[in-house]
Amino acid sequence: QLVESGGGSVQAGGSLGLSCTASDYPYSPYCMGWFRQSPGKEREEIAEIKPRGAPRYLVDSVRGRLIISRDNDKNTLSLQMDHLEPEDTALYYCAAAATWYDHWGQGTQVTVS
Repeated sequence: QLVESGGGSVQAGGSLGLSCTASDYPYSPYCMGWFRQSPGKEREEIAEIKPRGAPRYLVDSVRGRLIISRDNDKNTLSLQMDHLEPEDTALYYCAAAATWYDHWGQGTQVTVS
């Protein structure tokens, strides 16, 4: 089970740190990712990180503003978000993939005004 935390409301230009904690079994062998879904838009993957920590950012608008990281010992995934923009307002999900993303959290809301 994946549980996200750290969402909230922030003014444009501010920062938030999201966390995703796994409580069922170790996700260290899994690729893990952060997704987001804004109202009226499809869910999009914004960042992923391989088991050994190689990150990849899949949305041009977040590069340089978001940092994905993981702590395999603590079974946690993090997303540091800086210089937030109103367009970043969305429900943010973490997910884990052995082959495809089939483990999902419930999401945490981020609102930027």
